[in-house]
Formats: sequence, structure tokens, C-alpha cells
Amino acid sequence: MLSVIVPVKNEEEGILPFVTRVGAILQNVSGGEGWEILFVDDGSTDATLAAIVACNLSDARVRGLSLSRNFGKEAALSAGLDHARGAAVIPMDVDMQDPPEVLPEMIVKWREGHDMVFGVRRQRMSDGWAKRVTAGLYYRAHNMVSADKIPEHAGDFRLMDRKVVDVIRAMPERNRFMKGLFAWAGFRQSAVEYDRAERETGKTKFNYWKLWTLALDGITSASTVPLRIWSYVGALVAVFALAYGTFLAVETMIFGNPVPGYASIMVSVLFLGGVQLISLGVLGEYVGRILIETKQRPLYVVRDTVGIESQLVR
Repeated sequence: MLSVIVPVKNEEEGILPFVTRVGAILQNVSGGEGWEILFVDDGSTDATLAAIVACNLSDARVRGLSLSRNFGKEAALSAGLDHARGAAVIPMDVDMQDPPEVLPEMIVKWREGHDMVFGVRRQRMSDGWAKRVTAGLYYRAHNMVSADKIPEHAGDFRLMDRKVVDVIRAMPERNRFMKGLFAWAGFRQSAVEYDRAERETGKTKFNYWKLWTLALDGITSASTVPLRIWSYVGALVAVFALAYGTFLAVETMIFGNPVPGYASIMVSVLFLGGVQLISLGVLGEYVGRILIETKQRPLYVVRDTVGIESQLVR
């Protein structure tokens, strides 16, 4: 069986077109082994759940989870992985910017023995200039500080073998950055290139603030380098302070003790204060994530199901 996981929020207009287009492709490539489309309704306030129910009544292979509130895309993906039944699982977005016509090529590579086949965008011209630049900078920064390298321009759109899914499901952390978890899992991987299309329905739910938060989650969940770097910054500042103190001592012995300058004192105080506040902010990011992990609250709560017998929390 092939399982397609689709996290959705306020996407009532996109449900039926997605099922029609993707279902036809899955029918052609499943080889009689069956398929399912699993929608995860992440706290929608429109008729998204009703649209999922209507599709389920027409085709029982369309199933759904409705979460009790908006837990975020990473939690919704985790809920989908927990309930997907397929030997291969494929996360996708309902907007079909990641074209489902790529699925047959992914499935061929999977049947050739690859455990994970991820989609890679050939170019990002459909994004604005600012998003292209910041995305490129993020991928380079993440791969510089993390041992788990994320393929550049690869998102959540990928095919995963059941054994990869089982490994990811076994990870207990609450602060989840799925691209990092996919990279950490390892296994034999391959890439499929594609051109990303324009969004067909609805509006994106990601603004720059959410993307910034996701980037922070990605860096802090994958590496402790941001913490370690402040040891080197502190050592560097100490060296400069020692050098400057030596300079002042020599200057005083040679030229006497002039009146200290107000400007130099203020610059020193403000600079060191800024360094300390930044380091405390970085430390606070990690402490906040430790707090979330120690609470051990469920990653998500299921309010209702469509065609599924489900546990309510994970």
C-alpha cells in the first residue's frame, strides 16, 4: 500500500481537486497493491473536515484526522506518520505546488531499493527574491553547524519506506523539525528533481515570522554549536580586553594618567552588555526547549477521525 499524508488547515477548496488528481496517479502506479490519502486537519475553522468526510463517503481510501486545535505542521506530519498504513509513505501539501506527477519516478526509485526518495526543486523562481536568499542562507547555515545534512532545496515532499517511518515515529522529542529528523534517520537515499508550480488553491499559512521560528527550531534541534560558539566569543573578548588593558597600562607609564574618556567607557560597557544579552538569548532558546521536553505533553490531540480507529493523543 502507498500512503500519502496531507496536513491541511483551512483548505476546504483544495481537498476534492487534490483527491481527484493524486488519486488517479496513485491508482496507476500502485500496481494493485492499494493506496490511501490521509488528511490531517490541523485545527481548521472552515469546512475542511466536511470536505474530507465527503471524499471519504465517495472513496473509503480517503481518510482523515481532525486535531483538537492547531498544533503546527510538524505535529500534523507526525500524526500522519503515526496513522499511515502504507509500506511507503509520502508527505505532500494540498496546494500541489509539489507536482504529484513526480510520484511515479519516486516509486520506481523506491522499488529499486532506495529507502528514502526526496524531491529537490530545480530552481526557486516561484518564490520572491527575499525568500530565495534567506532559504539559501538557511540551508548553508544549517549544514555548516549540523552533522545531519539537509539536501538544499528539498522540503517535506518525499517518499519514505516503512522502516524509515518507524524510526521517525520512535523519536520522542516534542520540538520536532521534520527535515532534520528525516536527515538523521539515514538509510539509502536518492533525489528526484522537479519544477515547483504556482499554488492552485488557498493561501499559504506561513509568514516570515513562522519561517523564522521554524529556522530556529531547525538549528537548535540539530546542533549545540550556537551554545558552544559563545565560549569562543567570550575568550575572544577576554583577549581583546587583556590587550586593551596592557595598552592602557603602557600608555599611562609613558604619558601619565590622562582623564578617562566617557565615549570609550560607554562603548566598552554597551558592547559587553550586548554580547552578554545575545548569549543569554541563545541560552534561553535551548532552556525553553528543555522545558517543553520535560513537560512531556502530547505532541497532538485528535478530536475526530474519518475512516480511522485512532488513539486520541501521542
